[in-house]
Amino acid sequence: MRYGFWAPVFGGWLRNVRDEHMEASWDYLSRLCRRAEQIGYDLTLIAELNLNDIKGVTEPALDAWSSAAALAAVTQTLEIMVAVRPNFHQPALFAKQAANVDRISGGRLALNVVSSWWADEATQYGLQFDQHDDRYARTNEWLQVVDGLWSQTPFTFKGERYQLENAICEPKPLSSPRPTIYAGGESEAAKSLIASRCDAYVMHGDEPEFIAAKIADMRERRARTGLPPMRFGMAAYAIVRDTEEEAQAEVERITTLDTEAPGFANFDQWLSGTQLERELKIKEYSVSNRGLRPGLVGTPEQVRARIEEFSAVGLDLLLLQMSPQLEEMERFARQVIAPVAV
Repeated sequence: MRYGFWAPVFGGWLRNVRDEHMEASWDYLSRLCRRAEQIGYDLTLIAELNLNDIKGVTEPALDAWSSAAALAAVTQTLEIMVAVRPNFHQPALFAKQAANVDRISGGRLALNVVSSWWADEATQYGLQFDQHDDRYARTNEWLQVVDGLWSQTPFTFKGERYQLENAICEPKPLSSPRPTIYAGGESEAAKSLIASRCDAYVMHGDEPEFIAAKIADMRERRARTGLPPMRFGMAAYAIVRDTEEEAQAEVERITTLDTEAPGFANFDQWLSGTQLERELKIKEYSVSNRGLRPGLVGTPEQVRARIEEFSAVGLDLLLLQMSPQLEEMERFARQVIAPVAV
């Protein structure tokens, strides 16, 4: 299993806890990432939103791509997976920018392609917001442009949304044959696109049997394309304590409803699109990315056993959230990852 973590660009992952003692700042982010690669973490995922979805839209949210370039220069081994939303980035200019970040990092850049979901944010920033399947059609074209510029010189493309004529992107990324492209999504449009255009499938948190079914489905889709096998990652929120009782007490603390917390402003929008009972929905929404569903909660032994269940069904990357992140990542590394030198 590879261990990744979400970069704390929003100042935390808990909507019921207003201050998690992990500010959205370059100082905290850089200290965390430099320490993480010393204690056994393989990758960081940098989310891309211009508005803060966790702590409230008026709270700070770090820019993903300038943060990634800076981290590329101050880290040595971390894979830097950066989210990118095609409707926010002209693909030819993006290909040039990302190739440069990859070279700064020495070939450690990866992409997490997100076909966007927050219409209000796009409206605020004066950008077009496509309907669901149109967003994936845009992403399909966008990926063809980026991949073409990274692999061909010159590159010409004539699509419905993008047209390029003898475009040159030099230097190209160091990563070979290209930076790894991760993507997630559960619709038919998303899964078809990912199977044919991406290298890895990332999922929201869920229980092992559901993750197993998703992996089996994507493996079958991938096999039909004739492309190399995919890799599989999952988001999860981890709580490790000396006793199970202590771990469950922490779950209770972070999911106790605070309806006045600014991060709940989007709750009604999210509520309308899910099928859970309301009380379960509140618990789900309290922690980002369905993080509690995988059950990485308990003693070190219990959490290690749970991770083995996910490994057995084909998962090879965990994208972890914790709070407060620096302290909890230290604990997780020491008690769960257990590298030789902590």
